Amino acid sequence: MSRLPPLRLLTTFEAVARLGSMREAASALNVTQPAVTQALKALEDHVGAVLIDRTTRPARLTEPGQQLARATRDGLDLIADTIEEIRTSTGLEDQRLTVACTMGFATHWLMPRLSDFYSRNPGLFVNVQVPPTDLAQIWPGADLVLRYGRGTWTDGETLRLFDETVCPVGRPALVESLLAKGDGLDAAPLIHVRTVEARHWEGWGDYFARRGLPKPRGQSHVFDNYVQAVQAALDSRGLMLGWRSITERLVADGSLKPWPDAALDLGTAYFATVAPEAARRPAVRAFVAWLGEKTEAES
Repeated sequence: MSRLPPLRLLTTFEAVARLGSMREAASALNVTQPAVTQALKALEDHVGAVLIDRTTRPARLTEPGQQLARATRDGLDLIADTIEEIRTSTGLEDQRLTVACTMGFATHWLMPRLSDFYSRNPGLFVNVQVPPTDLAQIWPGADLVLRYGRGTWTDGETLRLFDETVCPVGRPALVESLLAKGDGLDAAPLIHVRTVEARHWEGWGDYFARRGLPKPRGQSHVFDNYVQAVQAALDSRGLMLGWRSITERLVADGSLKPWPDAALDLGTAYFATVAPEAARRPAVRAFVAWLGEKTEAES
């Protein structure tokens, strides 16, 4: 048996480890969830160890899984860097651009729309970079950053994309059950996202304070990022604070239901800021123009 498993198995495992969900990995890879499950089982057979603890919700990496995730990420990053070097040396540099944004925004807003950009701009390549923190800045190597805030940055030309709003959302059956019992938001089970890097994002405490609601007394579920939080909401674990950029499509297709009359405008928005050194590149200009047209059409 070869020492290395097929690359397909490693890329599937890397997607699961990065996104924290087999469902999200299947969507990102454009395959079925059973195909992801089968690939993970084949990789575990090759490695000879359990990589994912499936007894927890959401499933978590075991210690061997964490080891392999680090090695796989480093290996794929090295491959990606090498490809970029080759592209640059063969004249493809003008056909690619790198966009930095949060994992939640990439998963739930940008990636589902990228096919439209490619159909309008054949021959261009978009690399999506998810920085290690949610802090709003232009990361090294990024041509532009998609970020949340009030548009006060001065590190590049900034375009306002759309206003951001928040509204509690949950599985329709859960929302209807809580309302039928006469429970308010303060009694509902709540899904929190808490990380050191996400302190500039409003949480449930801010929402309750702004709405003048009683302090929550329901059960709490805490997760590290919005990808995990969305999956927990889809699993009926509780209500999450739904940001338009993350849950809009799930509300539109009926997967999640908003709490009635609970939307809150925080006076914030999503913006695109272009790095000064990238502003004149044709690929970057094409992407910024597409962003403007796309968000205007959807507003």
